[in-house]
Amino acid sequence: MRFWQGVIGCSAAILVLVAQAQAQPPRPFTAEDLVRLNRVSDPQVSPDGRRLVFTMRETDLEADKGRTDLWLLDLTDDDAKPRQLTADPANDGNPRWSADGRAIYFLSGRSDTSQVWRLALGAGEAVQVTDLPLAVSNLVVSPAGDRLAFTMEVFPDCGDLACTRDRLVAAAESKVSAQVYDKLFMRHWDVWKDGRRSHLFSQALDGNGMATGKPVGLTRALDGDTPSKPFGGTEEIAFSPDGATLYFTLREAGRSEAWSTNLDIFMVPADGSAAPENLTDDNDAVDTTPAVSPDGRWLGWLAMARPMFEADRLVLKLRDLKTGETRALTQDWDRSISSWAFAPNGRSVFATAQHIGQRPLWRIDVNSGEVQQLTESGQVSGFAVTKDRVIFARNDITGPADLFSVGHSGRGLQRRTAVNADRLSGIAMGEHEQFSFAGWNDETVYGHVVKPWNFEEGRKYPVAFLIHGGPQGSFGNFFHYRWNYQTYAGQGLAVVFIDFHGSTGYGQAFTDSISGDWGGKPLVDLQKGLAAALERYPWLDGTEVCALGASYGGYMINWIAGQWPDRFKCLVNHDGVFDNRMMYYTTEELWFPEWEHGGPYFASPASHEKHNPALHVENWRAPMLVIHGSLDYRVPETQGIAAFTALQRRGIESRYVLFPDENHWVLSPANSVAWHSEVNAWLARYLGPNSKD
Repeated sequence: MRFWQGVIGCSAAILVLVAQAQAQPPRPFTAEDLVRLNRVSDPQVSPDGRRLVFTMRETDLEADKGRTDLWLLDLTDDDAKPRQLTADPANDGNPRWSADGRAIYFLSGRSDTSQVWRLALGAGEAVQVTDLPLAVSNLVVSPAGDRLAFTMEVFPDCGDLACTRDRLVAAAESKVSAQVYDKLFMRHWDVWKDGRRSHLFSQALDGNGMATGKPVGLTRALDGDTPSKPFGGTEEIAFSPDGATLYFTLREAGRSEAWSTNLDIFMVPADGSAAPENLTDDNDAVDTTPAVSPDGRWLGWLAMARPMFEADRLVLKLRDLKTGETRALTQDWDRSISSWAFAPNGRSVFATAQHIGQRPLWRIDVNSGEVQQLTESGQVSGFAVTKDRVIFARNDITGPADLFSVGHSGRGLQRRTAVNADRLSGIAMGEHEQFSFAGWNDETVYGHVVKPWNFEEGRKYPVAFLIHGGPQGSFGNFFHYRWNYQTYAGQGLAVVFIDFHGSTGYGQAFTDSISGDWGGKPLVDLQKGLAAALERYPWLDGTEVCALGASYGGYMINWIAGQWPDRFKCLVNHDGVFDNRMMYYTTEELWFPEWEHGGPYFASPASHEKHNPALHVENWRAPMLVIHGSLDYRVPETQGIAAFTALQRRGIESRYVLFPDENHWVLSPANSVAWHSEVNAWLARYLGPNSKD
């Protein structure tokens, strides 16, 4: 049964829009539609469980950027519509409730830098709470209502915040541009490091909920960033229920930062009266996302077991804060937890974890470890828990995220928002289906097909064969904002994608199987998966297929060019690895290639060269579109230039598209539309009746 059946609570306005859409001829989904969609995130439930505040991003196409505001939803009324709380031209986000539930703290750029603001509900306009020399990030509010915690980027040797500000101003005004480094991690993701660290601070609140005194630096004695970079956030910072203690995630840097995944959980008095204490020093792998149960008994966090392996299974650990006894609650559950939270009564936790091409919501009993699946298809991307319900954001292949609620038992599913009803009105989405087949070593592998938006029985359709990145990732039943299946279906193409060996959500052994074998089992799965789809779905035209991929998917495009050269009419390679040797010596997070290829290149060159696309250029024949971002320090742009050089010297039809201001992803709305235009034009050139022979 489809997820939508049984979902109630849609407003009459939504039904009117549906009726209007049915009266008009449908149209396809486009890249322009994609960038215009509203995006909901960060749902936060009030202390009494009666209201929900969340962030919604709307796209300002003229400014070529997204803008975020706060919205409020009444959870006591099943038919309630979200109400917009803020509408300032600046970004408002990271909302957190005051302890009494009468106000919402949030971060905003309304002043010169991001600062903390406070909106008392029903009492006028928001007021500025902090006025600090540096931008504030990652806001957390004490359950006791007496203190805020947040992070700021500071130079560790500075004695105060003004010192960091003044040093940044001086550097910007200096005629000298040289940057000097004595150890690795000079650059990370898309920035060159300037010596600053993200430090954790706390600041007291007065009786009116306003900041008082000076912020207290809590991590000055530690060499590392809180939260972890580049993607860590507020989930890595947590107060104890009484507000007296803060728990946080940090990787102590030293000289090994570029090849270490050793994140640890620290605790520190919230007032800074003592130094931080490392609680997980005995584990040299990842420890992250701490939280304390509402009764103060348990400290929970997610932990990996293998150092340097960023795709190891994340297991939920619980430590009795009175006895110190620690146990791995989900050790026997072969799934890796993405996010989690305690129930208000502390007897269970709720979590998300990938599972066979989906990312459901789960309930886990704290005593027994028993796991119950609460939702079925699609991806749960964020959630908040009340005493009897879970409010969560969910998306799937056919649509972006909206808010839903479900009881702790999994019953009483309700849809609570439809934030893109008007934008999706009249658009026909391609239907999808999951299938399985015997892949490498005849092991079960899963894939999906998506029909073109204008599907008709009896016709055959060209195929866009998408290959996910990671490599420990998944192209499942999710709504992507970069690789969105419906943008291809909207071009009249069928879409096929395979969760090959190495993909996440099928057990840790399946995920592990790609390490050391990048061009082996996954290639077999892709070959068998495409063959299985063509056999099962007669509307797929096996003579008209192009393959596309990014990151590891781009690596696989380069590998396919040399190992499966005659199968595809064209290839699209976005930010793909071309030469494993130079990839090792120029990427930033060295733990990744060292784990995947069995050590540093100089210590194990044969393992890096075993599946190196650069060694098989003599076999390349298929036309290839190469795309890269200059700010991509994960897979540096020279990898794309090298692939294009190989294509041009081989005399193969090829095109190189460079985005000087984009990183590993293409994020700006205008660049996203341009990216899709280039890709769609390349596909149209080689697929379908008007294709180039």
